[in-house]
Amino acid sequence: MKAGFGFYPLLILLLLSVAWGQRTRPRPGRPPSTRRPLPTRRPIVPQPEPKEPTDFPPPILGPPSPMFPDCPRECFCPPSYPEALYCENRNLRKVPVIPSRIHYLYLQNNYIDEVTAEPFLNATELRWINMDNNRIRRVDRQVFDKVPNLLFLYMGRNNLKEVPSDLPSSLEQLRLSHNQISKIPTGVFSKMTHLALLDLHHNKISDSDLGKNIFRGLKNLVQLNLAHNILRKMPSNVPQNIYQLFLDRNNIEEIPKDYFQNFPNLAFVRLNYNQLSDKGIPKMVFNVSNLLDLHLAHNKLTTVPAFNHKLEHLYLNNNNIEAIDGSELCPFPVMATEIDEDDLPKLRYLRLDGNHLHPPIPMNVIMCFRHLKSIVI
Repeated sequence: MKAGFGFYPLLILLLLSVAWGQRTRPRPGRPPSTRRPLPTRRPIVPQPEPKEPTDFPPPILGPPSPMFPDCPRECFCPPSYPEALYCENRNLRKVPVIPSRIHYLYLQNNYIDEVTAEPFLNATELRWINMDNNRIRRVDRQVFDKVPNLLFLYMGRNNLKEVPSDLPSSLEQLRLSHNQISKIPTGVFSKMTHLALLDLHHNKISDSDLGKNIFRGLKNLVQLNLAHNILRKMPSNVPQNIYQLFLDRNNIEEIPKDYFQNFPNLAFVRLNYNQLSDKGIPKMVFNVSNLLDLHLAHNKLTTVPAFNHKLEHLYLNNNNIEAIDGSELCPFPVMATEIDEDDLPKLRYLRLDGNHLHPPIPMNVIMCFRHLKSIVI
């Protein structure tokens, strides 16, 4: 009995040890956890809103100019060009005070969002201002009161929503591309008789924004660029002496009959990327002798429109043209041999790729356009 009584405690201890080993042993295929304990979260304390966007780096200030005491530290005054002030790429938030001796002011590639009158009070000799690629949304009316001789004003790639008012009548070039302009104040160009270039491309200008007399006063305008806007019609009352008219990337569907007849100097017309079809182009609308360069690419044309024999460059690529007939386009019988040189078509470059055309080039095209240097089909 004693021997039997000692056996049972031993058996119980053995069973308990086996059960304890199974309980503490890791399961096969699942290694023990190695994750770190989660840190205790601190309460979130609201921070004040920054006064400026945090992506603005600090303004770059240089040492005082030893030669020009009036030179702002935000800018560089080169000794070899005492009439120039270079303030570009300096992370500026505002325009520095402009010395009276400055003719050329470079302020592009900064973070300026407003142009006030104070910095320009003594800048009476300015001829050239470049403010491209800033964040300008507002220009005070009095800014240009003291710069009556300004010739060039560049304010492209900003946040303007309308053409600035009270611009100097002395301007020869005004560049306002890549803004948000949808408003052109009445009479804003009325006194700009010297303006030769007006660049308004890549804005939000619609037909209703171009009032009847919006371009009145621009008697010497050479180039008008209204490309990449939201126009559906050809602009009216364009100055008659214009040489270049750029209307690419709008939504223009038709051209009024005789639209180009009142432009005796118009040589370059660009209407790429519009909605022009055969129906929207009157038969002889391009038959004007002064036209040298005509762009009609990326439209909806199915035939080659008629054009004057003095045209030199014609772009018709990426339309729906299926055939080209030199006999229909030629101003004389294509097989004629005795033709005066002045009567021969002057076409030198013809682009037709991206249509439904296939080589070879019709012989009547080659026989008619004998000055052709290049044709892309």
